[in-house]
Amino acid sequence: MKKEVNPEEILRLAEGYKNDMSKFLRDMIAIPSESCNEKELILRIKQEMEKVGFDRVQIDPMGNILGYIGNGKHIIAMDAHIDTVGIGDISLWNYNPYEGYEDEEIIVGRGASDQEGGMAAMVYAGKIIKDLDLLDDYTLIVTGTVQEEDCDGLCWQYIINEDKIRPEFVVSTEPTSCNIYRGQRGRMEIKVTTSGISCHGSAPERGDNAIYKMAPIINELKALAENLGYDEFLGKGSLTVSEIFFSSPSRCAVADKCTISIDRRLTWGETFEMALQQIRNLPSVKEANAEVSMYSYDKPSYTGLIYPTECYFPSWVIPEEHEVCQTLVDSYRRLFKYEPIVDKWTFSTNGVSIMGRYNIPCIGFGPGHEEEAHAPNEKTFKSELVKCAAMYALIPIIYVNNYAK
Repeated sequence: MKKEVNPEEILRLAEGYKNDMSKFLRDMIAIPSESCNEKELILRIKQEMEKVGFDRVQIDPMGNILGYIGNGKHIIAMDAHIDTVGIGDISLWNYNPYEGYEDEEIIVGRGASDQEGGMAAMVYAGKIIKDLDLLDDYTLIVTGTVQEEDCDGLCWQYIINEDKIRPEFVVSTEPTSCNIYRGQRGRMEIKVTTSGISCHGSAPERGDNAIYKMAPIINELKALAENLGYDEFLGKGSLTVSEIFFSSPSRCAVADKCTISIDRRLTWGETFEMALQQIRNLPSVKEANAEVSMYSYDKPSYTGLIYPTECYFPSWVIPEEHEVCQTLVDSYRRLFKYEPIVDKWTFSTNGVSIMGRYNIPCIGFGPGHEEEAHAPNEKTFKSELVKCAAMYALIPIIYVNNYAK
């Protein structure tokens, strides 16, 4: 028997918790939490989950926090990565990035949109579920995940492989401007290295300059970027040289090594093998006998755990007609009485593992806007916290009542 659901009552409660969500978000912003340094923030989230009445809260060995509501057979997860990037040039900020700023409409501070606002809305969605007894035959797991900014999806590799949690679907609360996002391009972190022979800079002809060998490679990479794959929904693959390094005995010497980093965005149908081979096939790469490889990631989490992985993050898409996408569309219509925008992210999310590696349906709905991510004066919008808390409270029961098998 389906439970009766009153969307207006859900919205009323979500609006009533706006101040609580705002205070919680500002508390989170005030705790610096760059990747691998999230411990104090995780403990603050644990405190709020326990305060609002989550049934169980645990911190796994990697340091991710998992809050449980209900004990039904349908496992549904909602995810926010709670680490942030750094603040960059402090002179570009109008406010202290951690003290932040608040008025009637916005909250400013590092992590406001990317993406601690999603965590604030999820926690208070849990309270709404408890207040209105919206529990049914589902278990909701609210995850606050670590190290995403360093290595997106690594946290979910751990949750799936080691915590042995495999939800029926996951709602990513990355910023979507309160639209529904059903996919994203993938990405890779690639390095290209040229080798030379050092010598004294006063007689460079005695050596072999690794930096000079890299110059034509960079030019050919720029041309390659114009001819990458295209998908009607996800758009074009992209490539940019993002870093350059060298080794040399001194400033008065010819460089014996040069390495560049490449940020490669993969559209639908592009694979990591294809992306590497495209670079290896460049005439300048062959002529320089350059080494082309993927980076790997092996930094310890704040708990000290190391969970190494290659820096490959697959693209993913779920069809618009998929029951998970339709669950969100249906929930949105019931709450807001108009049609949602269904779109995609430009940037990358934990969906690269959830859907990209493990084929667990992933769908996006979050407060904040993509353009705020990593920017100075990052902000989110209180009205969007309210909308998201209402959506997160409604999604599980709509899925169980109408779409679960």
